[in-house]
Amino acid sequence: MRGYTLNKDEYLNRLARIEGQVRGLQRMISDDTYCIDVLTQVNAASSALRAVAVGLLDEHVRHCVQEASVAGDAASADRMIAEATRAIERLVRS
Repeated sequence: MRGYTLNKDEYLNRLARIEGQVRGLQRMISDDTYCIDVLTQVNAASSALRAVAVGLLDEHVRHCVQEASVAGDAASADRMIAEATRAIERLVRS
């Protein structure tokens, strides 16, 4: 079971809303909308995606890493912590 399984529907709904935001951005460009208004919406979509990423990362730590740790599988827990650290690094860079 994945860490996000219990909240899968919530993630899918959030991603569907983001997909709608991106389609709206396409319309804005098509309609020659003022640059700053388009950039504002790009930022909103980016923030929404970051929120999904942070939620998934939280689920990973709370479920996958914790489960490996409780099971006494130190090597697996260390690997998952390293994966989470790399994911955090990618989020910080973006």
